[in-house]
Amino acid sequence: MMTEAEVKIGLGGGCHWCTEAVFQAIAGISKVEQGFIRSDPPDDSWSEAVVVTFDPVALPLESLIEIHLRTHSSTSHHKMRGKYRSAVYVYDAGTGVKVGRILRALQREFEDPLVTLVLTLTEFKASDQRFQNYYATDPDRPFCKTYIDPKLALLRKRFGSSLRENTEAAE
Repeated sequence: MMTEAEVKIGLGGGCHWCTEAVFQAIAGISKVEQGFIRSDPPDDSWSEAVVVTFDPVALPLESLIEIHLRTHSSTSHHKMRGKYRSAVYVYDAGTGVKVGRILRALQREFEDPLVTLVLTLTEFKASDQRFQNYYATDPDRPFCKTYIDPKLALLRKRFGSSLRENTEAAE
């Protein structure tokens, strides 16, 4: 259950299995919902993403967005962008303005232009139950070893202070 202080935001960029594992490891996040998100046209096709519920005091929005940008190809217009839209999905215009400012400030730290969009979250549908908690249920799968483990290693190296102290992940 979300507390009054908590905020929900959608994050899309790469495979939702990867994105889910990344944000389940971060302190200050109480819930990670893996699935598909869409926005208003022209971004109304379903794209893999997560919706995270977090405490902005424990995990500032700026930190959350930087982690998101660093753990997917946020500067690449690769051919899978439809399925893996690089975006921060917001529920209200005020949050959208704030996210836009954060992205412009973080752009200075990237050599190439960010392709990450700020979009309104119009609809979310959860992934099939058998794919929920994908990494947490079997981290030894080849996909996890190949794609998720390097993202988690980057988290430990670059954002170690933002990780959960125990191994218990967000729901």
